[in-house]
Amino acid sequence: MQNLSLTWQTAGGAAVGLYGGAYIAARLRKPGPSALLREAGTLLALFALWQLVGHLSVMSTDHALDRASWIHRTELAIGLPDEASWQAAIMPYPVLVKLANYYYAAMHFAVMLVVLLWVFLRHRERYAWVRNTVVITTAVCLLVQFIPVAPPRMLPQSGFVDVAAQYGQSVYGGAVGGVVVADQLSAMPSVHVAWCVLAAVAVVRVSPSPFRWVVVLHPVLTVAVVVVTANHFWADGIVAVVILLFAYAVLALLARRRGRASVGTETRPRVESEGRLEQVT
Repeated sequence: MQNLSLTWQTAGGAAVGLYGGAYIAARLRKPGPSALLREAGTLLALFALWQLVGHLSVMSTDHALDRASWIHRTELAIGLPDEASWQAAIMPYPVLVKLANYYYAAMHFAVMLVVLLWVFLRHRERYAWVRNTVVITTAVCLLVQFIPVAPPRMLPQSGFVDVAAQYGQSVYGGAVGGVVVADQLSAMPSVHVAWCVLAAVAVVRVSPSPFRWVVVLHPVLTVAVVVVTANHFWADGIVAVVILLFAYAVLALLARRRGRASVGTETRPRVESEGRLEQVT
């Protein structure tokens, strides 16, 4: 399968090109296209940063494997289902395995891009909230990912299989100039899980359609896919959702403070005018 994952160089170059297009559109007094190009550039810049952090975090493969083994042992100790058993359940069905590999490679970025574009074009007043959630969530995930953690597929001794490599669908295979195409030791937390839940929440919160709940299938499928392809542990997804909740809390706090500030600026002139009126009378 063709590698569907952008390198950080490609994504970064595309982001620069989009920012340049946004600048030109702004100079031509085309605010709509300028804003759209700028936001698309921001998304690609975030993606490029995510990929780059994966390379920077590759400090010690041994420690990354040790951390992954510790996560797996801890999950089993507290009673979480063994991801290896989930993967083993679909191994006899090559079509399902290939579909899972494809979903992992293609839908992560594509769905987020479509959701952001839809909100931007159809619900512009809610776009800042969705975009800021993406930025905060991704930034915190990147900070955590500076600590290398290997994915389950790198633990064959624990029963995991790299099914993407087995079927020639790996987005991590190959190298360009000796540099790995995409990071492999940034499993904790799962940006795949963070983004899929974020996209679903955005659609449910923003769309008035009664069919909006169909989007919940995306995080359900994504969580299943990242587990059966052995790209993430349950813990990777749990930490990602906690980070997403943190982002929502930060935005709610900022909105509350802005609301208080706006109330203060609205009441102050009223009080001053009332005081002047009393002096006149």
